[in-house]
Amino acid sequence: MLDFDWWFALLLLPLPLLARKLMTPAERAELAITVPLLDRYGDIHQSRRQGGSRFTGLCLWVFWIALVIAASRPFWLGDPISRTVSGRDLMLAVDISGSMSEADMTIDSRTASRIDVLKLVVEKFIDRRGGDRLGLILFGTNAYTYVPLTFDLDSLKELLQDVSTGLAGRHTAIGDAIGVALRSMREQQAEHKVLVLITDGSNTAGFENPVLAAAAARQQGLTIHTIGVGSDAESLGRIYGSQNLPTGIALNEKVLRRIADVSGGRYFRATSSERLEQIYQDLDRLEPVEHKYQSHRPRSELFVWPLSTALLVLAALIAGKLPNSYRPGPR
Repeated sequence: MLDFDWWFALLLLPLPLLARKLMTPAERAELAITVPLLDRYGDIHQSRRQGGSRFTGLCLWVFWIALVIAASRPFWLGDPISRTVSGRDLMLAVDISGSMSEADMTIDSRTASRIDVLKLVVEKFIDRRGGDRLGLILFGTNAYTYVPLTFDLDSLKELLQDVSTGLAGRHTAIGDAIGVALRSMREQQAEHKVLVLITDGSNTAGFENPVLAAAAARQQGLTIHTIGVGSDAESLGRIYGSQNLPTGIALNEKVLRRIADVSGGRYFRATSSERLEQIYQDLDRLEPVEHKYQSHRPRSELFVWPLSTALLVLAALIAGKLPNSYRPGPR
């Protein structure tokens, strides 16, 4: 559909006719307004004798009409294009503390580290969230937003593959990760906000109490689903010995359950890649992608075409030294 930003500029089209009609010619040639640049083209009577007046007048009218049309900013509005969007903002908070390098999980019956299993399954989860805005928070001793909320899920997956353990410190600040999620989503206008918190240990660092942070999240409309990755203290005690168990390496299910309960979410336990993938399928049922449609109409600017026409006609007039029909001649 053709439309104009400044349609009222088209009212200027008859301006040359009005000027010619209303402006009286000078009684004597020496009193007329002269334009030195156009003097070389001669007066209108001379042009008529040479037979070029009509062609010159036509060119000048084309120049004027094209210039006015360009000034009215014409554009073409295309057919509506719809895309699927969601009313949900979903943040993934991923633990990258030193204990995530622990190789106590399996991928296709092969031993694998917790972080490798997590990357593999989270990538599949992201593929299923088309329409949601996703973001990524990384936390260890410190917590920070690695990828802000975005619809660009392909870039999110690529950035996730570059993540390695220990980048944010060796300890685990679960409360701080929830606090970062709250700050990231506070100004968002989404109807539903979700945080999926994935960790393999206990809260051993940071300034925020994770349960109190979860209560604050509930007040701000943020639901937290927690996923415990790895082994509990009893299982790890058989490997390291109960006296030699490293601090923070064992899963604290009690705290993760409490965080989920307080915020209105669910707690899940992941012991293998298959179980983690099943958890994400459960999350798909709990937080289904909302199929809302948002449409827009592509716009193409057209002013460049009449403007180019006006400039070409002007260049031809100057280059050919065609007579100017607007210059009043002596009576």
